[in-house]
Order: sequence, then C-alpha cells, then structure tokens
Amino acid sequence: MSGSTKRRAPKVDLDATRDRLQRLGLQHAAEELEERISASVKESTSPHVFLDRLLDAEITQREERRIKTALRLSGLPTGQTLGSFDFSFQPSIEKSRIETLGTCAWVRDHHTVLLQGPPGVGKTHLAVALGVRAVENGFSVAFFRLEELLAAMKRDADLPPTRLRRKKYINVALVIVDEVGFEAMSRHEASLFFRLVSHRYGRGSMLITTNKGIRDWPEVLAGDEILATAILDRLLHKSHVLNIKGRSYRLRDLERAATSRS
Repeated sequence: MSGSTKRRAPKVDLDATRDRLQRLGLQHAAEELEERISASVKESTSPHVFLDRLLDAEITQREERRIKTALRLSGLPTGQTLGSFDFSFQPSIEKSRIETLGTCAWVRDHHTVLLQGPPGVGKTHLAVALGVRAVENGFSVAFFRLEELLAAMKRDADLPPTRLRRKKYINVALVIVDEVGFEAMSRHEASLFFRLVSHRYGRGSMLITTNKGIRDWPEVLAGDEILATAILDRLLHKSHVLNIKGRSYRLRDLERAATSRS
C-alpha cells in the first residue's frame, strides 16, 4: 500500500454511541450527536473540541431546563426582569446598587432586602427581578403576596417543627414577601410572621416589599411594638434597605394612554 494512501476512519456506530449517551443521562447530547459529528467533520475540528462542544450543548440545555423548572416552582410572576426595569423613570433608585444585589451575594450570605415606597414605584418589579436573578444563580426561591403567605402559615400553624421545616417558605434559599403593610395583621398573623422570620434568621434570605416605613411597622403588626421590635431586629441585622420615592409607573402609563387617545 502506498504511503500516500489515506486510511479511512473506521465507521462509527452512531446508534450504539447514542444509546450509551442516553444510558448516562445525556439525552440532549444524544439528540445532538449526529449533527455535531457532521459539523465537526466539515470544520475538521479536533476530537477534544468536538467533545467539548457536545458536552457544552448538554450543559446549556440542562441549565435552561433547571431555570425553567425553578421559575415555575417559585411562583414568580413572568416578564419582570432587571433588563426590563425603567431606571430612568425612577431616579431615586441607584442602578449600581440594584446591580450589586443582582450578584446575589446577599442571598448567599442570608441577608434581608427591604424595598420601601408608595404604591406603583416599582417595588414588586424589582423584587421579582431579583428573584429571577437568584434562580439563574442557582438558588431556590418562593414568591408570596402577604395574604397568600399568611393563609399558608395559618394552615400549617399546628405542624410540629420537623414537618414545618419541609414547607417551601421555610426551606428555600430566598422567600419574597410582597405587599406588606396594605392591611394590618391580626395578633395571630403577626405571631406567625414572627415565627417565619425567626426560623429564617441566619438560615435563609428574605426580600420584603412594603408601603410602610420602619417606624410604622408596629401598626402593621397588630399594634404590638414589642413584637415589631423583635421582627425588625432580626430583619435589619444584616439587611439592605432601599427607600424608593417617585411617581407611579401605573399612573404614568394611564397618562400616556389618555394622551394617545386625545
């Protein structure tokens, strides 16, 4: 045989390789195998580059699936991200500070974020957006409006600690509580809220949106100043407090709609 004669590469049994990938749980890699091989042959890529690309495709697909599932389980509303927040309309919010919170170091360190301000200034949008960012960074998240959370805690009020610790509002990395302060809690509700804060103190993060300033929390918590002090002491020990002042996004949108119709 002439030395210049090229050797033919052995025929690859794609079905057998695909089967092995599936048995290893690499479903997406198995689906991509033939297309990736064809591209590799056309580009004359080295074997390790081909393998890296195939595994990258699997990792990317798994991460997308993880995020999609985690967002569904979190209860976070859709469509509210940091990228879609209009910082130019709300100059009282320091974008750099929000971007720092977007790194999620505060979630890792079990800190609290408190977003204060009147209705319509973007508190919920920012809360949801930071929740989405936490999911993207690998943290488990649960989003509750206060009335939903209180209803869940009332149902679980008599559970023993071992069963209570399995509840989502206890065991996720980040609990977001939206709309604290619109209605005062009863003494029983305030006690349950204190139990939640105490359970999570030093173990998990909380993000709370409220239309009340800190000095007004006693009236929200059944008028109990001692209980309010105990809750705030835990929430504010390691916290990031943002006071948002400005116009309502909803009123702005109504004004724009009215102007466009005139």
